[in-house]
Amino acid sequence: MSKKGIVVFSRASDYPDPVLLIAGDEVEIGTKKSPWPGWLWITASGDKSGWIPEAFVSRRGARGVVLRYYDATELDVEKGEELVLHEEVAGWFWCTNKAGRRGWVPVENVTLLSTPE
Repeated sequence: MSKKGIVVFSRASDYPDPVLLIAGDEVEIGTKKSPWPGWLWITASGDKSGWIPEAFVSRRGARGVVLRYYDATELDVEKGEELVLHEEVAGWFWCTNKAGRRGWVPVENVTLLSTPE
């Protein structure tokens, strides 16, 4: 079941053209370092690049195979905005906002809302 959170720090995406991948896609793994551990900079077919959680890639040296569907969209969020949190991976939440848009938001930007037991 999904959790709810509230944005405590606004954030705008740095990547307006996110990479979309499906299981089996082959990618080239770059050397760019992420400030969040557990993320890889990859280049997919068509020379589109972006970040992907390391857990979503089976590495084979400087190449890799994507293990599941992945959308690199980062969600623009404003302080006080409520989100539905679907998944947490390597310091980021995959979430949905009230308008129905989905994307990644850093965990540090969100506080979990308590739910009744």
